[in-house]
Amino acid sequence: MSSSEPGTSPSAAPRMDERTGAARLRSLPTRLLSLAATHSDRLVNEGLAAADARKWHFAVLATLEESGPASQAELSRRTGIYRSDLVSVINELTDRGLVERAPDPADRRRNVITMTERGRARFARLDELVTELEDEVLAPLGPAERDQLARLLARLVDHHARRDG
Repeated sequence: MSSSEPGTSPSAAPRMDERTGAARLRSLPTRLLSLAATHSDRLVNEGLAAADARKWHFAVLATLEESGPASQAELSRRTGIYRSDLVSVINELTDRGLVERAPDPADRRRNVITMTERGRARFARLDELVTELEDEVLAPLGPAERDQLARLLARLVDHHARRDG
C-alpha cells in the first residue's frame, strides 16, 4: 500500500529531508535562519561553557576591548544585554578580576566599567575560541560566502533594530 494521495505518484510528492523537514520548510529562509541560529547558539554556548565563560562575558569584554571604559548603560546599549542582566554579568566578571567597576568621576551616580590586564588576556583567549567555533559553524562556506553572509545578517539586524528602536 502506498502512502501517496490517490491519483498521485510517489515521485510527485515533495521530497522530505529527515534532518530539516518537508521541502516547503527547507525553502523558507526564516526557518533555515532559525535552524542555523539554534545550531550556532548551541555550539558557541557549549564551547564557551567548556572554557568557563558565557556569551555575555565575551560580549562585554569584546565591547570594552573595542571601545574602552564605559558606563553600565553604555555597555547595555552596545551589547544588547538588558541592564538588569548586565549587572549580574559585570558582577561575575568583577569577581573573576576581569573588569573593575568604579564611580564615574564626572557623575558619581554612574559606574564606569574598565577591563583589567587579566580581562584583556582572557578576552584574547576567548576571541581565539570564538573564531574556532565560528569556523566550525561556517565550515561549508568559503571566505567570500562568509563575508557575504555576515553582510546580509548585519543588514537584517540593522533593519530590525531601526524598526524596533
